Amino acid sequence: MSTEEKQGNAAGNDGLMDQLLDAALLHVVFDGWSQASFDAAIADAEVNPVLAQALCPRGALDLAVAYHQRGDQAMLARLAAVDLSGLRFRDKIAALVRYRLDATEDKEAVRRGVTLFALPNHAAEGAKLVWGTCDAIWTALGDSSDDFNWYSKRATLSGVYSATLLYWLGDDSPDHHATWEFLDRRIDNVMQFEKVKADLNKNPLLKPFLAGPAWLSAQIKRPAPRDDLPGQSRGS
Repeated sequence: MSTEEKQGNAAGNDGLMDQLLDAALLHVVFDGWSQASFDAAIADAEVNPVLAQALCPRGALDLAVAYHQRGDQAMLARLAAVDLSGLRFRDKIAALVRYRLDATEDKEAVRRGVTLFALPNHAAEGAKLVWGTCDAIWTALGDSSDDFNWYSKRATLSGVYSATLLYWLGDDSPDHHATWEFLDRRIDNVMQFEKVKADLNKNPLLKPFLAGPAWLSAQIKRPAPRDDLPGQSRGS
């Protein structure tokens, strides 16, 4: 299959997923990310059930994943349209978290998604999605770390993002003003922790004790890009 054919198939799958997702959102409010919503989406979008099942082998769960990833894409699209160069780095992070939450088309769909991914059998999938969002934020801001810091940055932001998301779901203040204040406080907490950590690392009395952990963290590297996935050619 040629590259053009593969790209055409990918575009077709994306279009089909968008149709199913748009149709499902009308039912998720009432039935959650459930089989009932998935079946209704297939009927409403007039999609061949066999194709729908092939595209979403896990049914509504795959639609919920696609909905979250759509929000990530909207966040990055908004970032591409604005200039954040004049902001402090912590304000850039806050702006992107806000863009991500603003990208939500339906708060109830997100609430239903939080419920879905809180289930033990889907919790790992939910954590992976949050990690993906935070990775997208750090990557978009030009993070070049390739050691333990690559993991710690995303883990810390995952905590901030998750807490802010839960606060935002219950926030009815005008323009979610209370949520953005909450976000600023959480980022301030992180910055204070980072300052304390930096001060400890500079303390000459602690250097002998920190040498071992520092060496160990330097040995941890970020995940290497995969070149053995379908549709990729080695050495490209």
